[in-house]
Amino acid sequence: MLATTKPADLGVPASHWSLDDLAYHILHDAHYTDMSRSTVQRILAEADLRPHKSRYWLHSDDPDFEAKALDICRLYLDAPRLYQQGELVVCVDEKTGIQALERLHPTKPARPGTPELQEFEYIRHGTRCLLASLVVPTGRVIGSVTERRGTWDFVRHIRDVAELFPDVARFHWVMDNLNTHWTFELCQYLGKLSGVWDGRPPLRTGAQRRAFLTDPSHRHVVHYTPKHGSWLNQVEIWFGVLSRRLLRRGEFRSAEELAARIVAFIEHYDRHHAHPYEWTYTGKPLVSGDAKKKRKRIRFRRKQLLVDARPR
Repeated sequence: MLATTKPADLGVPASHWSLDDLAYHILHDAHYTDMSRSTVQRILAEADLRPHKSRYWLHSDDPDFEAKALDICRLYLDAPRLYQQGELVVCVDEKTGIQALERLHPTKPARPGTPELQEFEYIRHGTRCLLASLVVPTGRVIGSVTERRGTWDFVRHIRDVAELFPDVARFHWVMDNLNTHWTFELCQYLGKLSGVWDGRPPLRTGAQRRAFLTDPSHRHVVHYTPKHGSWLNQVEIWFGVLSRRLLRRGEFRSAEELAARIVAFIEHYDRHHAHPYEWTYTGKPLVSGDAKKKRKRIRFRRKQLLVDARPR
């Protein structure tokens, strides 16, 4: 069908088809006497084609995607039970490049019939990095604001979290495959905490380090999300909360003020809003909302055909 081809392949210098382009091309090429935009729109709707729309999608070539996703989803579902048994599931990640932005002119507060008015011009005062851990069974957040995302910054954050829970028998750390998440320094620190650093393997390669960190016999076990699967990390959900509630409309006159406000937000959140997330994804392949709607439309059309075919 014409709508599924690339316009450039047929001499139309556009990234996607418009109704006018399709109608003109059909009239010009097929020598129809009449082809209106509304006719093209109706045909596309019947075929469930929308060339004017586009969505992002993320491909993962990780051969163990489903196995890793299932492991993490089971951890989330088992987190309350593990918590009762002295084991803790913790999601950890970084939010980098958080900008300290100050509006050039004061923000005007909301009034009846008028929303808050925020100046679009701003002054940059530098950036900060947030390393954050979300305790899955309770929803508590522990954060460290740093100037950069370095190897020792991450190790220190893991240390700060581990020291808050001295009585936990085993930690399950959920994190992505960022290079700072499988460094020799992290292996050394968690290996010593687990009491397995003596007689350690060489750990010269990334594969050896990841194998060491994911060893299920250790007190500290890392569970890596699959490649392009960092959205499986629950702390990413909380990063969305932080962005909506503080960063998106916040004004910060310095990077130090930004760091202080983030720390204050985390303390307020833990005191008044922390809660475990209800995790519904099971690790199986996802079916998009568009696919569900398409199936619903197909069922409706079949029903209409049956109704139209009944004897009068």
